[in-house]
Amino acid sequence: LDDPLSAVDTVVGKHLFEKCIKDYLKITTCILVTHQIQYLANVDKIIVMNKAKIIVEGSYQKVQASGINFSKLLQLPEYKIIEPDVEKNNLTTEDLDAETCTYSSNESISSSVDEMKVNSVLEKPFEKPEIRSSGRISKTVYLSYLSAGGSYSKVILLILMYFFAQFLNIGASYWISIWVTEVEFDFHNPNNIIANNITLLTSGSYYDAFILWSNVRQNFIVVYTVLILSYIVLVVTSPTVFVSVCMSSSMNLHNKMFNSIVKAAMYFFNTNSSGRTLNRFSKDIGIIDEMIPAVILDFLRVILILFEIVIVVILFNVYLIIPLIIVGIIIYQFVSFYFKTSRSIKRLEGVTRSPIFSHMNESLQGLTTIRACKAEKILYDEFDKQQDLHSSAWYLFISGNNGFGFWVDLICLFFISMVLFSFLVIGDSLNTYKGLFGLVLTQVIRLFGAVQLGLTIFAMLENQITAVERVLEIIDSPQEIDHQCTSNYSSKKPPNEWPKNGEIVFQNVYLRYSLNEQYILKNISFQIRPMEKVGIVGRTGAGKSSIARAIFRLASNEGNIIIDGININYLGLNELRSKLSIIPQEPVLFSGTMRTNLDPFDEHTDHVLWNALDKVELKVFIKSLPGGLNSKMSENGSNFSVGQRQLVCLARAIIQNNKILVLDEATANVDTETDALIQKSIRSIFKKCTVLTIAHRLNTVMDSDRLLVMDTGRVVEFDHPHNLLKNKDGFLYSMVKETGPDTADLLQAVATESFKNLQIKKESLITYIDDGV
Repeated sequence: LDDPLSAVDTVVGKHLFEKCIKDYLKITTCILVTHQIQYLANVDKIIVMNKAKIIVEGSYQKVQASGINFSKLLQLPEYKIIEPDVEKNNLTTEDLDAETCTYSSNESISSSVDEMKVNSVLEKPFEKPEIRSSGRISKTVYLSYLSAGGSYSKVILLILMYFFAQFLNIGASYWISIWVTEVEFDFHNPNNIIANNITLLTSGSYYDAFILWSNVRQNFIVVYTVLILSYIVLVVTSPTVFVSVCMSSSMNLHNKMFNSIVKAAMYFFNTNSSGRTLNRFSKDIGIIDEMIPAVILDFLRVILILFEIVIVVILFNVYLIIPLIIVGIIIYQFVSFYFKTSRSIKRLEGVTRSPIFSHMNESLQGLTTIRACKAEKILYDEFDKQQDLHSSAWYLFISGNNGFGFWVDLICLFFISMVLFSFLVIGDSLNTYKGLFGLVLTQVIRLFGAVQLGLTIFAMLENQITAVERVLEIIDSPQEIDHQCTSNYSSKKPPNEWPKNGEIVFQNVYLRYSLNEQYILKNISFQIRPMEKVGIVGRTGAGKSSIARAIFRLASNEGNIIIDGININYLGLNELRSKLSIIPQEPVLFSGTMRTNLDPFDEHTDHVLWNALDKVELKVFIKSLPGGLNSKMSENGSNFSVGQRQLVCLARAIIQNNKILVLDEATANVDTETDALIQKSIRSIFKKCTVLTIAHRLNTVMDSDRLLVMDTGRVVEFDHPHNLLKNKDGFLYSMVKETGPDTADLLQAVATESFKNLQIKKESLITYIDDGV
């Protein structure tokens, strides 16, 4: 177990240790890696390591007898009296003498872990199952796809080009039928040609007779040539416009979805898995890139072919409109029934596809743990189940298409039979060209495959267009509000040096992730003085991290949060977040170089970057790398240890040089040495900044100026740790007691020492001011 208790508070940690590790795993050999010494008295064997070497091993009593000081394992900081600097320190005697704010609780807190009740407040909403759309594809989906391809005028021009090309094709076919009929008429009526020639011969010219016959044939050739060449020109140019529209549509939809993801509210990421998002960018965008343009082009061609067939059939016999209407009604009813099922199956296929991406992504990320636990077979079985579920939906989709094609063939066969029967019954009584009769017969035979192909392609279009529907769902996802200053606050736009002092005031603040969720923070109010170091503690799910989310406006909040006299609700998100620094629990590094991770916008010189690395004691290590600041970073900084990645994040905060720093469980997953280094850097480098430290490890915040204790989304205590520990019924006292006797005494000593240093500092500052007067 690789330090599983570091990310929970002391109460929950003790509960997990007693009920899970000691009780549930009592018949299992358990190796627990931990930085929390309060659990050592309850283990069978202890191995103390330092610099990859075993210092001592044995029972708790043996380790104690060896002279190992468990207190030193915590790497507690040394406290020094800081001389007051009146010019640079904004603290006044009024600030120092102000009455500390303590939120007392009348409720007695039981220290029994067995009676502990897990808070119902959820700091993060659960991931929600993917929603599958139902019913017909909305017209807005098609219009959105077309509008993304450019202006509607381009789309209208494209449609007109295709229809005009088809008219030319019909005209060419019709002209050939007239030509054939004319030649056949002349062949069966030679007297007409002879009479014309005799007339010319009596006028004395064989040459004129030949010219008359040649001119008739030449006219047919010229007209047919013009029609064919015009058709070829349109057939060649129209796909160019079509490709332009589809490419623009695909790129615009991708860019809009990417922008929506970048600006999406944090609630979206908390409720949607990475696999679901990757599915949209990979499979769905792939369908929009490759499948939909081809399907639309084929569908448009089939529509034009059917249009040509209908026109030719009507020209031959207008009475054939009756069976055409009957067949059209039958096909419409059949298609309506089929598409309801087909759309649902395709949507189901898309929904069952997302868990496969999620499973693969999560398996790759946790590959080390999977192999260590010998859980490959379990993951194989889970993948097979997800794949079988998806394959079932895909099999239904393919089977439905094949059955649909079979029944369409029968319907087309019925219509062709009607047309052929009309040739036998009424063909001789109609004054029709025999060339047109052959043209109609050819077109009707084409109808057999065209109808089935058209309906099949339309079904494919309906199914593939669900990819656009799913992309539009991402595009329409809830977005963060304006990233720039709102207009009603433009007259009071904060100065460039804001915030100058770092004062933070919460006034009746409520926070929740969406309008349908319960409140995470409930009417909290407190004030953090300039340059104050405040620790934020509480049980798991108490709302600690939600305070950081409220300051960064990562969720919807009500009430007022005022920083240096400016209400942050009126600021653009870019302006607000660029003035705040945060070091998260899981350090975030990006693929690229060390330089781009420290200074992504290239705003600082190399000297500033090296100076920041020197302050976090990474300068020597980075210089030892082949590229120095240009050293390549693997994905998520995997070529660095967790502690090194956290120090890089700290260096990034130093470079930003903001007046407010938030540490959200920043040391929960690092060793005590890195923890001590981070705490040391914060006390020295950020001593003139306001620092909010959210922590489960009480030893990291017991030297804070004040501790803000949260419970069920409310502030229950807010004072110096020394004062809070005086209250035997207080929340902080209960949390300290749960760490065990040795650690509790140590934490009490840290709080007392910190309080003494603060009092000495106050007295020194007061004396300095009095002497100055």
